[in-house]
Amino acid sequence: MAPPHFRLAILECSRPVPPTLGTYGQVFQTWLEAALEAVNASRIVTFTLDGYDVVNEMKYPPDDIEYHGVLISGSPSSAYGDLEWINRLIAYTKRIIAEKPNTRLFGICFGHQIIARALGGTCTPNDGKWEVAVTTVQLTSLGKSIFGKEELDLQQVHRDHVPTVPSGCHLLGSTAITPNHGYVMFDSKSTPSAESLVSESPSISLTSIHILTVQGHPEFTPMIVHAVLDSRAKLFGEAVTRDARTRADGIPGKPRSDGRPCDGVGVVGRTIWGILGVA
Repeated sequence: MAPPHFRLAILECSRPVPPTLGTYGQVFQTWLEAALEAVNASRIVTFTLDGYDVVNEMKYPPDDIEYHGVLISGSPSSAYGDLEWINRLIAYTKRIIAEKPNTRLFGICFGHQIIARALGGTCTPNDGKWEVAVTTVQLTSLGKSIFGKEELDLQQVHRDHVPTVPSGCHLLGSTAITPNHGYVMFDSKSTPSAESLVSESPSISLTSIHILTVQGHPEFTPMIVHAVLDSRAKLFGEAVTRDARTRADGIPGKPRSDGRPCDGVGVVGRTIWGILGVA
């Protein structure tokens, strides 16, 4: 029997820093491969990741291709911008949410904000307050159940945010600066009961999740974050840059059993594979 094969798409909303890293598709490919290894499934599961440049080429997946999952990448652009490519991205996102309920949708940073707009929510500047490098997110009861942890450490690079959770979605976590660090929407056919969702320990099947977003960058490595700090130090300002450099390789004094700098691979990446049905 052939191993299960997943077909995924990445909507590339920018190119990562530094340019030598190539495309966001290549960065996400490396991240998802590492996450498969964390699930111990890299030898029994295969996947392809098709990249679509939605900024310059305004290219999107053809309707006749059925993807198991679509990911929306980060971007230095503001998701509230009135630009043709952003408006097209919001319209496409809104359409696949309505028309392709079997396609799982994942939003990363800018993608988290775009999905919120597609669901009728808003994205706004966060009063100029940056979150950069590994930051601890306090999880809700639902977030703890989904991620299997009390709190989540993720790389961050943002000063825009989604101030409130879109209608029909459920909050995953918050920080003192950013009240909405991610949310989920469940499949309409397998939404947990209202009693379960408000309990202290919700019982959630990952495969019941239709949409998952995080404000952070689970795909970012310390090398990427240091490169971002080098290239945008003037934009961040001296104080933010200096503080972020102390956490780009992980939170000092907070050792991790997997040896990684944060929860991007072993928790968020693993959860995404769980939503796709890889145990």
